[in-house]
Parts: sequence; structure tokens; C-alpha cells
Amino acid sequence: MTAPDDPGLWFHRAPGRPQPPRLRLVCLPHAGGTARLFDGWRHRLPTTVDVLAVRYPGRQERLDEPCVESMTELADRVTAALAAYDDVPLALFGHSMGATVAYEVARRLEAGAGRAPVHVMVSARAAPGYGGRTTLHRAADDVLLAAVRRLGTLGGVDPFAEPELRELLLPVLRSDYRLIETYAPAADAAPLRAPVTAYLGDRDPGCSGDRVRAWEGFTTGDFALRAFSGDHFYLAPREAELTSDIAERLAPAPVATARGTTAT
Repeated sequence: MTAPDDPGLWFHRAPGRPQPPRLRLVCLPHAGGTARLFDGWRHRLPTTVDVLAVRYPGRQERLDEPCVESMTELADRVTAALAAYDDVPLALFGHSMGATVAYEVARRLEAGAGRAPVHVMVSARAAPGYGGRTTLHRAADDVLLAAVRRLGTLGGVDPFAEPELRELLLPVLRSDYRLIETYAPAADAAPLRAPVTAYLGDRDPGCSGDRVRAWEGFTTGDFALRAFSGDHFYLAPREAELTSDIAERLAPAPVATARGTTAT
């Protein structure tokens, strides 16, 4: 039996990428989400970028494992699993809950637990301490689902509409909401050194632009904010535009040649 923290369980990887790649992009899904959110990215990003989509415990291939209900535990375990991939630079992308997980993993990597990330990208999530406090993980099922549906649907599909899927997915969703709603950022946390890019949908009812822009205060590096047309799950219909923007930001820096021109 595979050990619970084997990197093969934690990350779904696209086949057929050059080994070693130039860079690895670690992608962290939203509350209730899965690694499949990023299935299409391997076809859109350069072949030199190895996409590691994070598989949270308690769903899909890890259905027999308990969900993680502590941000500290989840960030610690993802960081530990990334030790197997420290041969090339890492970048992080997290959507919604995954944005906060990406931030906490980046903090650990920069503190010396592994290779510091070259870029941190956060999507559809207010900066830590700017999102307000909610207790939806304690609410009745219908109240929790109504709050989630208000954010929009991924690809126009409501997975909770089918009773069988609802019974399977609702405990995972509630557990993830418990994780994010009980999370408290460290008061003495140093800003990241990595550049941060924040993304959002311009009609996202879950986080306003000013709360997303607040990520600027969490880095001493460069900061950029990019809005796309859409709701909380803008990244599905805007996948081509988003991945194009990511690829541009992760492109290798031009190198000066002897004649003063540049090359990549």
C-alpha cells in the first residue's frame, strides 16, 4: 500500500513532459475541488512547464483518507511532499481556498523547508485577514450549499444537484470550509520574497477587487493584479487567457548576448 504522504498521491502530473522540465507549477484547487480542475492546463502551458496538480485527501484517488481540517497540517504535508521535486524551480498557483494554501506553502518553502518559489499566483481569494469571518462549516446543509452556489458553478455544472453526488461531496466541502474558516494567519509572518500575481473574476460575489489587491502587502517582490470577465469560477471559461498570462509571467528572463542583443 502506498504511504499516505507519497508524492505520487499528492500530485497529479501530466505525462509526456521533458525530464527534467525547466520549471514546475504547483496548482492547488478550491474548497471541495479536485486536481481535475487543472487537467486542461498541460495542453496550454509550454511543454517545459511540469504541472503538479495537488490531490487533497478525502476525494477521488484519496477517497479512503480523512480530509485535512487544519491549514497548518495541510500546508506542512504539501510542503513535505514537494521535497521530492526540488531539482528545478517551483511556482505556485492556488484558486480560492487553494490560494491561501499556496501562500502558506510558499512561506514554508522560503523559511528553508525546500526550494523557495520563483512566483506565487493567487486566484479568487482575499488576502489573509481581509476576507471577513464566516462559520458556514457549522451551518445546515442547505445554507452551506446556497452560499457555494452564490459564487457560481464550475463549467455550468452543479455537482450537488444529484443526490448521490451530494451525499459524497458535501462532507468534503464542509471539511474544507472548516479548514479555511478556522485558519488564522500568523501575526508575525514576514512578507514573501517571491513576486505575487493575484487574479480574480470581475463579477465574483465572494471577493472584491480591493480585498484581492491586499495581497500586495504580503510580498516584498513585484505585485500584479489581473481581472478576467466572470464569477468566482472565471478560470474555467477563461482558461486559455489565464494560462497564457501565467505562461508569460513564468517565461525565462531574456539573457544578454555578447553583441548586446537578448535571447531567451
